[in-house]
Amino acid sequence: MRRRQVLIATSALAAPAVPWAAPAAPGEPVRWPAVTLLDGTPWQAPPGQPQVLVFWSLTCPFCQRHNVHVEKLHRAAHSQPGPGVLGVVRERDAAAVRRHMAQRGWTFPVTLDSDALGAALGARRVVPLTVVVDARGRLKQSIPGEMFEEDVMELMERAA
Repeated sequence: MRRRQVLIATSALAAPAVPWAAPAAPGEPVRWPAVTLLDGTPWQAPPGQPQVLVFWSLTCPFCQRHNVHVEKLHRAAHSQPGPGVLGVVRERDAAAVRRHMAQRGWTFPVTLDSDALGAALGARRVVPLTVVVDARGRLKQSIPGEMFEEDVMELMERAA
């Protein structure tokens, strides 16, 4: 019993204090925090448009393969009605992220990870992590891990 109490106390100390609202559970509305894209422009989820957010890292090989499909989803969503796409990169070096995106030809909007965004979505610290928010602004689904191209493209319909 003593060991359990020590673990609980230790994990409580390690967890950051969260000054914002509790994360949305599936089916609940997302309370979007302020988000700034790599180019410095503010980002807001457009009302009535579903969103697909992908948490990823520069050093994750699974993310690299996954983001090829995310880029395809982003381009398809621009040519027909579809979800907005936002990448949330775990690194904090904006210049390194810009270089990485340019080298791969990725054009989907990206923001540096913020604790507030992850907290609003209940995002776990796993990458890649794909989060789907429906057109009503409600958390629909969080999908951990790399996805096949057809599964990412299916998000066009599932996000609606």
